Amino acid sequence: MSQPSILLSGFADEAANQKTLDQQFSAFAALGMRYFSIRFVDAGSGIKNVMTLSDAELEIVKEKMDEYGLLVSSIGSPIGKVKLCDVEDGTKTPYRPFASYIKDEVPRACELANFFNCKLIRGFSFYHPKGSNLEDHVNQATEQVGQIAEICDQHGLTYGLEVEANLVGQNAEVLAAMHRDINHEALVLIFDGGNLVTMGYSSEEVFEQYKLMKPGLGWLHIKDFLKPTTTKGEHVDEDALKHFVPADIGDSGHREIFQDLATFLPELESRMSARGVPGVFLDLEPHVKGGGQFGGFSGPDGFGVALRALCRVCDSAGINYQLRNFADIQDSRGF
Repeated sequence: MSQPSILLSGFADEAANQKTLDQQFSAFAALGMRYFSIRFVDAGSGIKNVMTLSDAELEIVKEKMDEYGLLVSSIGSPIGKVKLCDVEDGTKTPYRPFASYIKDEVPRACELANFFNCKLIRGFSFYHPKGSNLEDHVNQATEQVGQIAEICDQHGLTYGLEVEANLVGQNAEVLAAMHRDINHEALVLIFDGGNLVTMGYSSEEVFEQYKLMKPGLGWLHIKDFLKPTTTKGEHVDEDALKHFVPADIGDSGHREIFQDLATFLPELESRMSARGVPGVFLDLEPHVKGGGQFGGFSGPDGFGVALRALCRVCDSAGINYQLRNFADIQDSRGF
């Protein structure tokens, strides 16, 4: 029997000091990566979110991808990272009327995914007003996420909901319920153990969160965290988080999670293959030099440390992965 396998990917902007294309792609190529999630990039006109790149900048990105032999695994969009309600709550998060949001932002993300020939869009479940009762907003968030999933499906794409602090979908219980109620094949969940630890979850509780997400799981983000100071249910100051660490030394318990994942991978791979996805992605987003509400930073050295840690965790669970090897160099050199 062959080993269960995953596809390694990561947020390339985290590996680049100035987020230029050459910095991002040279770091990933040197580390042996084949896939990346695109989020922030400087394609020659300053750092921009992928959603705001011009047509000319997109062509530059694609040319550089070909030069460095890289493919896009997912669009690291900020879809759903806006306020659910037009309420002043002391946060810096913007509000966008959903009627215009669904007509402009979501189709734009779909256009980008098809441009880069990838099948996945990373997104979120909206921010309920700070200090309000989360349960009072689940129905509205569920309705809106369902509409997003339908538009993604119309474009042949899949929308992934990431678990993260302060959002309606800030825990597995809510996300699993949203996934069950929406009941759409174009909606999957994105597990992120590090995000859960920042909210005060213990290793044992993170494992239970992972198990609750398995029926809707699509792929995993890999980061970890030590010594959270937040109590579950409290608002998290994401820009003040300082203790992100590689996946083999944090409080998420990735080794135990991956032992279970190894047995679950055949089912998960079949689930994602049915959506046209080439495999199960582990998307490295380490934040080891700092993180915030809309992204993080690791540098080329930190990203390498985090990648090697992830590989060690995969090795310990008997999960196979592929980095570039000499055969890839032979194929690329043309002689």
